[in-house]
Amino acid sequence: MTRDDRLYAFFVAQTSRSRSRIRRISIHKRWLKLAAVASGLVVCAALYGIFGLYREASHLRVRQENERLRVETERQRQQLEQLKGRVEAVEDASRRLAEMSGVAEGGGAAAVRGSGGPLVVMDEAGMAAVEARAAQLETELRAYEAALREKSQVPSIWPVVGEITDSFGGRRNPFGGGSYEFHSGQDINAERGAVVVSAAVGTVIFAGWHGGYGQLITIDHGGGLTTRYAHLLKMEVAVGQQVTQGQLIGQVGSTGRSTGPHLHYEVRLNDEAVNPRAYMSARGENVATAWAAGAN
Repeated sequence: MTRDDRLYAFFVAQTSRSRSRIRRISIHKRWLKLAAVASGLVVCAALYGIFGLYREASHLRVRQENERLRVETERQRQQLEQLKGRVEAVEDASRRLAEMSGVAEGGGAAAVRGSGGPLVVMDEAGMAAVEARAAQLETELRAYEAALREKSQVPSIWPVVGEITDSFGGRRNPFGGGSYEFHSGQDINAERGAVVVSAAVGTVIFAGWHGGYGQLITIDHGGGLTTRYAHLLKMEVAVGQQVTQGQLIGQVGSTGRSTGPHLHYEVRLNDEAVNPRAYMSARGENVATAWAAGAN
């Protein structure tokens, strides 16, 4: 006897009160199995596709996050580079201000200083604090530099390294005879050819021979202040030239009315001679040495 694997479904459709018709539909079990398998495959394919889309979305989020972190790291690196440049500028300004102040830096190799501490990652708040501090230091340095620049117009450093001899005021005539005379400046004994530097920022208004002064340089510092450097062996500047504090202007000699190599140094206020010692630093020779070395 043949086994019937077909499934039957019967539908009764009424067309009128007196008539009815029965229609039989049969479906083989094999097709049901194939349909179930196909449906399963479709569902698996759909699930796999959804999983693939989810994984791709996850990878995209990771790439986006990595790109964001890369951009943020690059931005912080640029900020740190800018801060480094600003710190180096502050250090350069500090060295320049130290030179303007006449502070000699120690020679030789710089000592290695210890440093350390726990590792703390620089965040936005820390970066902002460092930038604010750098801006404050830059403002303070600009103000200090302006004050020193104004101060540098006052003849406050020694023009030559040497030993003080005849001072401002009355003195016995150095050429003998027992008479007394008025000495309008400060004599500083130094070797022939020793470096002479400008005591302040200014403009050269005279450079040449001037009677008993011999080879003379006169510098105008503004505000009625002028300085004179006399008995020079050689002059290194010309009339009209702008000079800075500590700049080489000449060499010690013994020209004019002089008994030997030395520098006759004058400070004048409104063309009246005043005592140069009132302007010269108490740390005289050390300051002059630093400026003379810088002039070389």
